[in-house]
Amino acid sequence: MGRLVPAVTRALDILELFLEGDGTLTAPEVIRRLQLPRTTVHELLTTLAARSYLAPVPAQPGRYRLGVRAYQLGSRYAEQLDLAAEGRQVAREIAQTCDETVHVAILEDTDVIYIAKVDSTHAVRMVSAAGRRLPAHCTSVGKMLLASLPEAELEARVAEHDFVAMTPASVTDPVALRAELARIRERGIAVEHRESNPDVSCVAAPVRDSAGRVVAALSISVPMIRWSDEREEELARLAAKGAGALSVRLGYRGQK
Repeated sequence: MGRLVPAVTRALDILELFLEGDGTLTAPEVIRRLQLPRTTVHELLTTLAARSYLAPVPAQPGRYRLGVRAYQLGSRYAEQLDLAAEGRQVAREIAQTCDETVHVAILEDTDVIYIAKVDSTHAVRMVSAAGRRLPAHCTSVGKMLLASLPEAELEARVAEHDFVAMTPASVTDPVALRAELARIRERGIAVEHRESNPDVSCVAAPVRDSAGRVVAALSISVPMIRWSDEREEELARLAAKGAGALSVRLGYRGQK
């Protein structure tokens, strides 16, 4: 590994400060936060501003914010992200931890489409495949995604929709489904028992993009022979951890 260049490291340290707080800083604030010499900070700020990585804040002399060049780099990075590829990587890590089947799915109308799947190593496991489409109301990922929709959009999608049962446990009553979605919003986790497969239960958590929008859900599916209340709580925490890790990969920085 080559030697780190101190001047570049300091410039990057300055840029990363703008990820915190309200995203604006003055030279004295940078000096205080990084404990760097005054002259060094002023030279680095001048250089970063000249290259459009920083820009003066209008009507606030001496205060800077991130410039258009930083936005362009971030946008190019976002363009290169592949939700399916990132999802497979995170799903693999979660599956290695719990040794159960992990899915990542997206919502299309009132169905979910599985875009990533990693199997458990157990002989008894869920039979599914990436690319499979299922009714959202019968799956934990689908319920998580439906619950994350704005109310008006949810109503538009489910109005006059025919909720077909996949198993005797499937929730097909619109009133009961809305009540369950409200509970999911409150908990931040979705669970379904034998609603899409009579032998499987699943738990799911939301995946967010850089703007904080829910763009996918990550689930862990478990055959009923390995399911219990204790296992549900354990897997709920793990699903949330995996969904959070995937959200970070997509540029999510947490609620502001």
